[in-house]
Amino acid sequence: MLSLERKNMRVGIGYDIHRLVANRKLILGGVEISYHLGLLGHSDADVLTHAIIDAILGAATLGDIGTHFPDTDARYEGMDSLIFLRDIIAKVSSRGYRIENIDSTVIAQRPKLAPYISEIRARLAETLDITVEQINVKATTAEELGVVGEGKAIVAHAVVCLSRL
Repeated sequence: MLSLERKNMRVGIGYDIHRLVANRKLILGGVEISYHLGLLGHSDADVLTHAIIDAILGAATLGDIGTHFPDTDARYEGMDSLIFLRDIIAKVSSRGYRIENIDSTVIAQRPKLAPYISEIRARLAETLDITVEQINVKATTAEELGVVGEGKAIVAHAVVCLSRL
């Protein structure tokens, strides 16, 4: 008789949106993107990293990013979101979970993100201590529809699969 070990798998989804404004850096997945506008937020407003954090927290049933890093707390003002990500992955790991894979999508009318995708994947993989093959980052436009299509905001979605160690 063949015995298959069944892994305890958990899936979480994440979403974030931030407005584009002047005089801010555009950071996605911990990588600075060359663009004349940046994302407005309490921290560095990295929508991709925030969506991934929320997906991880959702899979681990640990709330959301605002619960752990409230925008009312001055300690987090301007903070690099990869610091948040490191903290969250440590919490999830201490609960006995590891990341199996991440799939994410950034929706931005401009700038074009294709030249940055490899660097973003590498930076996130390094931060999460996973392989680049475990994280996928896609970029698309909003076909000039809504606030994203008008170039006023950027959105990110993420799905994460965790398994028990």
